[in-house]
Amino acid sequence: MKTNRVVVAGGGAAGMMAAITAARTGADVLLLEPNEKVGRKLYITGKSRCNVTNNCGPQELMASIPRNGKFLYSAFNRFGPADTIAFFEELGVKLKTERGNRVFPCSDKAADIVDALFFELRRQRVEIRQDRLVNLAVQNGRLSGIVAENSGEINECKALILATGGASYPRTGSTGDGYRLAGLAGHTIVPIRGSLVPLESEDPRCARLQGLSLRNVEMTVRDSRGKAVFKEQGELLFTHFGLSGPLVLSASAHMDFRRSSYTVCIDWKPALDDQKLDARLLRDFGAHPNQDCANVLGGLLPRSAVPVIAELAGIPLEAKVHDIRKEQRQSLLGALKGFTVPISGPRPVEEAVVTSGGVAVDEVDPKTMESKKAAGLFIAGELLDVDGYTGGFNLQIAWSTGCAAGLAAANR
Repeated sequence: MKTNRVVVAGGGAAGMMAAITAARTGADVLLLEPNEKVGRKLYITGKSRCNVTNNCGPQELMASIPRNGKFLYSAFNRFGPADTIAFFEELGVKLKTERGNRVFPCSDKAADIVDALFFELRRQRVEIRQDRLVNLAVQNGRLSGIVAENSGEINECKALILATGGASYPRTGSTGDGYRLAGLAGHTIVPIRGSLVPLESEDPRCARLQGLSLRNVEMTVRDSRGKAVFKEQGELLFTHFGLSGPLVLSASAHMDFRRSSYTVCIDWKPALDDQKLDARLLRDFGAHPNQDCANVLGGLLPRSAVPVIAELAGIPLEAKVHDIRKEQRQSLLGALKGFTVPISGPRPVEEAVVTSGGVAVDEVDPKTMESKKAAGLFIAGELLDVDGYTGGFNLQIAWSTGCAAGLAAANR
């Protein structure tokens, strides 16, 4: 019977990288994945295009990890974005770098990334078993046994790599089991919450604008003290529950609702300062003095937004342009440059792109990802209390920590 010296629990990004690295290093590897196929969550990342990493330098990489970034210094040093790019291109996946240094497969198909990893697992003779790790035992500070749902007790496990993912997108297999298992080994679990997650608002204007997608707007998030914690231009989407879209997901990584409340301010016309926008309004009004206000504003805003903005500015839609007073025009200017939305909280963690919180990093060796609570246990990926902004940074965390864990587990 084959002796599986390294067992990897979880066939996501971190788990597959850990398994491949361990096998390349010479270990016999068993990969446990409860889904029928590995990499299920990867299929939906980057809008099914898979933003594999961010082609940036070390300083920008570290600056893009707002939570416990220093913990990842060694892992990034060993296997950084350039290594990720080289890794996939060596597997035959051609990559391209887009706006914001985001790296995607040239095919724009996440399936190409998953296939490349799967076939490399096969080439490295990693045994892939459809099974779920359900228990582990620790004696005298050392991993002493593991049990899988279907396989029962797995003997001769010299090292276990926990890479079961967080609690986001549970339909992909990320059910949060890893937190319980790490807890059995004595680890502290920092309370989890969604990061890169849509935001809820009780403002009825969001529901009135639901379905409206805005491009090239500027979004500023302020905390309860009025301090700007996020400011960026991009795309957002109004929904029945509040706000979503790339800008909103990015902003959520900067928001901790346990410490503060937040307000979003949207600038619909960031390319025009107040003076230039006022001149634009005067020009449009002057060109159509006898038209209804609704028609003129339709040339400046999406049709569905016109009633909401006009109401906010105190301008009746049926009012003729020539009847609009200076004060109303100034109110319109304020509504366009400072459309505020009070945020009541994030959407559930299950809807988040990644999970914030998890295994406390001071209980894990940053060079090897080995547990300081149980020798022979390694922890990688989203289970760790680290997370990054959008743009490929979270997948880079997975590749880097998976590589570190796989190498150290095999050398054990």
